[in-house]
Amino acid sequence: MLFNSLQFLIFLPIVVAVYYLIPKPAKHLWLLAASYYFYMCWNAVYALLMLLSTAVTYLCGLGLDFLGRREMPRLRKLHLRRAVLWTSLVINLGILFFFKYFDFALDSLNALLIHVGLHLTRPGFDVLLPVGISFYTFQALGYTIDVYRGDIYAERNFFRYALFVSFFPQLVAGPIERSKNLLKQLAVPQKFSYENFREGLLHMLWGFFLKIVIADRLALFVDTVYSQDYQNFGGFVVIIATFFFAVQIYCDFGGYSSIAIGAAKILGVDLMENFNTPYLVTSIADYWKGWHISLSTWFRDYVYIPLGGNRKGKARKYLNIMITFGASGLWHGANWTYVVWGLINGFYQVVGSILMPLRRRLVALLHLNENSLGHKALRMLVTFNLILISLVFFRASSLSMAVDMLRSCIYLRPWVLFDGSLYMLGLNKANFILALFSMGLLLFADIMKLRGVCIRRLIMAQDGWCRALVLSLSISVILLFGIWGNVYDAASFIYFQF
Repeated sequence: MLFNSLQFLIFLPIVVAVYYLIPKPAKHLWLLAASYYFYMCWNAVYALLMLLSTAVTYLCGLGLDFLGRREMPRLRKLHLRRAVLWTSLVINLGILFFFKYFDFALDSLNALLIHVGLHLTRPGFDVLLPVGISFYTFQALGYTIDVYRGDIYAERNFFRYALFVSFFPQLVAGPIERSKNLLKQLAVPQKFSYENFREGLLHMLWGFFLKIVIADRLALFVDTVYSQDYQNFGGFVVIIATFFFAVQIYCDFGGYSSIAIGAAKILGVDLMENFNTPYLVTSIADYWKGWHISLSTWFRDYVYIPLGGNRKGKARKYLNIMITFGASGLWHGANWTYVVWGLINGFYQVVGSILMPLRRRLVALLHLNENSLGHKALRMLVTFNLILISLVFFRASSLSMAVDMLRSCIYLRPWVLFDGSLYMLGLNKANFILALFSMGLLLFADIMKLRGVCIRRLIMAQDGWCRALVLSLSISVILLFGIWGNVYDAASFIYFQF
């Protein structure tokens, strides 16, 4: 069930109405049933995988809690608790590996063996990637690790814990919530709040605007250029398509996150912010503080820091960064393009850290004002272009395609900006101009957010007639200018595939 579908627009009001009408003891059971129905709309059988992951991490949490309270030699207790933790990690990551990476691993191994004259007979598995498996697996594993560390209690109510893993607003594409935030909120049934309803509705409308009006429109252009005929397009077209893709994936994933946050808010649950003006930053390090925050902080807390973080010298720190970003790239998909994308971003971080002392000396030597608008704008431009280079690998279907597209940017044909050929690549002139105008609204909203101005709260502070007018106009814009597909089919969110 997609958020931008009629089915969801019927499903959500029913879930909300029943949730606030039924007695408190039944509220989490109702949300659990609704969440499993929501997931089973894609593939009912794969709900069993989520149930298996839930059962394993639930039992491991209880086992860690039991061993933690039991009197026994300290070293033996440590070994037993580590065994329980590794049981959870191996089972859950094993399931994830089989469904998401098994074919990729075999193909990569086969390609390597061919170079030495060997060939591996490949078993024929035809399995469909379960929607959102990477998200709920990481959320469940985060809970196990938190219990192991003593950061959260072991949840004894299985149904409440199952709701934590399957909570439908953020089930299939995040945010990847922490047990310390979401599990504790789900333990307390909520009463209806008109404030939460209004704020949640505005969140959702903004998300629908990002997804349907901007992301799905830009996708028509991006998919045309990043097709099998990519070699027919010049450098300017590739640059524009990559720029559009950067905005598309931001609006697609940011739109999903906004809808998820809004739907949860209506139910009285606060989800973490997943994006914070990621393209209005002056360094790659700051970019990762504002892009897919729930995932980047997950890898920081559960991969980078356990590897040693920056506590074991600079060389080890840089290695840990590369490992973390390589793993992050692999998390996004079973393709070497994602791994290279992750490694490129890790490389940016390492080089930025190494060159930091030199940059500071140059700033002091040249008497530059780092707080000036010009200096910030230049750093912002450089950072954004570095992001675009990495996104070529993220979007391309192969490494060779990514390299070819980057190479084509050397040879620019500026006349494509004036001969009208851009309007024959999936977007006609009217839609192209509408896309630019919509991106301008996004830029304005992000600039206001960067300055600490929350447009949503400004709207909520107005009189009732003004709020009604804004809501009516917002819904009208989404319905009139949204991209609904050739036969009004809802387009899938990009991050569902991860």
